[in-house]
Amino acid sequence: MKHFSACFLFPALAFLFLSCASTSAAYRKIDSAVYQNDFERGIAEIVIGQEKNRPIYPEKNAVSLFLDKGILEHYAGNYSSSSRDLENAERLIRESFTKSITGEIASYIANDNTKEYPGEDYEDIYLNVFNALNYYHNNNPEEAMVEIRKITMPNGKLDLLSRKYEEGNKSAAQHLLESLNSIGFMTRLELPRGEPVVFSDSVLARYLSALFYQGRGNEDDARIEFSRLNAAFKSNPKVYYHPIPKSVGEAQNVPQGKGRLNVIGFTGLSPIKEEKIFNQFFPFFRNSALRYTQFKLPVLVKRPSAIDRIQVKINGGQNFDLELLEDMGAVSSETYNARFANIFFKTYIRTIIKYAAADIEASATASRFGGRNDNNKAAGWLAGMAVSVARKATVDASEAADIRMGRYFPDKAYIGGINLEPGIYSATVTFYNQGKVIATADFTELNVRANTLNLIEAASLK
Repeated sequence: MKHFSACFLFPALAFLFLSCASTSAAYRKIDSAVYQNDFERGIAEIVIGQEKNRPIYPEKNAVSLFLDKGILEHYAGNYSSSSRDLENAERLIRESFTKSITGEIASYIANDNTKEYPGEDYEDIYLNVFNALNYYHNNNPEEAMVEIRKITMPNGKLDLLSRKYEEGNKSAAQHLLESLNSIGFMTRLELPRGEPVVFSDSVLARYLSALFYQGRGNEDDARIEFSRLNAAFKSNPKVYYHPIPKSVGEAQNVPQGKGRLNVIGFTGLSPIKEEKIFNQFFPFFRNSALRYTQFKLPVLVKRPSAIDRIQVKINGGQNFDLELLEDMGAVSSETYNARFANIFFKTYIRTIIKYAAADIEASATASRFGGRNDNNKAAGWLAGMAVSVARKATVDASEAADIRMGRYFPDKAYIGGINLEPGIYSATVTFYNQGKVIATADFTELNVRANTLNLIEAASLK
C-alpha cells in the first residue's frame, strides 16, 4: 500500500490483512499441463473448458481467454493462432478502456466483477512483445516492428501508463460528493490519491527492437535502441536491480563475417491476483458498527520459479549460460500500481457511498424508535444498531475483488548468444534447479547466417 499518500480524515490509516481468497480450481488441468511444458494439452484443456455449461472463461472474461490461449499457442509454436488470439485480446482491452472513459460515472464505479474484464496494463504491454515474436517466427519482420513500436513509441502504451486513469478519477470524485450530499451525508472527505508509476520503459522491448533493426541492416536505429536499453536500466532501478547482461554488449559487436545466434529463455509464471480483505477505521460514521469499514481488493502475489540456471549447448561442444534481462514479474507488479490505484479509488468511493447510506438509515431508525425517556432511547439505540449491523453485513457480502487475469505470462526473460561461422547447427537449451535438469528444448537444423537476425526462444514455466 506504499503507493498511496496518507490523506484520509483519520490520520493513522492502517490496513490490516485479514484473509486471502483461494484460486479457482477451474484452471488446475491447464496449470498441470503448463508446468509439464505440455502446451498443446494446455490449449486443449482451455477448449474443453469452454465447451462446458459453465465455461472456465465466462463471456465477460473474454480478454483472459484470448490472453491465456494466445500465450500458450505461442509457447507451442502455433504463431499464427497466437497472433489472432493476442490481437483479439488487445482489441477488447482497447474497447474496454474507451468505454470506461466515455461511459457514465455510475458505470465507472460499478463493481468490477459486473463488467467485462478490461485487462491489466502489463498484459497489454507484454501481449505486443509476444506478438512481435510471433511475427518474427512467421518471417514478417515489418509487423514485428509494428508490435514493438506500440510499446516504445512516444505516446505509446508505456508513455501513457502513468496518466491513463487521471481524468476518470477526477470525475468519480465529483460523483462521490454529489451522491453523498443527495442522501444527506454532509461530512467532507479527503480522498486517496495514488502516486505516479515510475516504470516507463521495457528493456525486453528495447532489446527485441534493437535486434529487429540489426536484422534489417539498420545499424543506426539499432544503436539508438541499445542506448535506450541502457538508459532504461538506469531509470528503473526497482525493476532492473541486476547488471546489464554481457550479451547486450556482445550483440552490438559481432565480428565481420560471423553470424550471431541469439537465445531468449522464459521461466516461471508472472504474479497472480488474490483477494485480500483490509479494514479501515472511519470515525465520522454515527453508528459505531459502521466505523470499521471493509475493503476487498485484488493484489498480486508472486509465484516463485524453481529455475535458477539456463544453459545453451551448441553442437561442437560450445556452451554458455543465459543472463537475466527482464524480471517480468517485477514489471507486472510495478505497472499494476496504476490500475490498482484506480481499483482502490473506485472501491473506496463505492464502499463509502454504501456505508453512508447504511449510516443514515440506521440513524433514522434509532430516531424513530427512540424517545425522551431512557427506556425508549435504549430501544432506539438497539434498533439502530441492529440496522447498522445488518446493512454492514449486506454491503460486505456484496463486494468481491476482481481476480480475473491472464495467468500464463512468464515471470522472467533471460538472454544470451554466441558468434558462429555461418552454417547449420543444433542447440539444446537446458533449464536447471540446483543442478537438477527441469526441462530441455532441442533445436535442429538452425541456419545461422551473417548480417541477419538468428533468434530462438525456449520456455519452462515451472
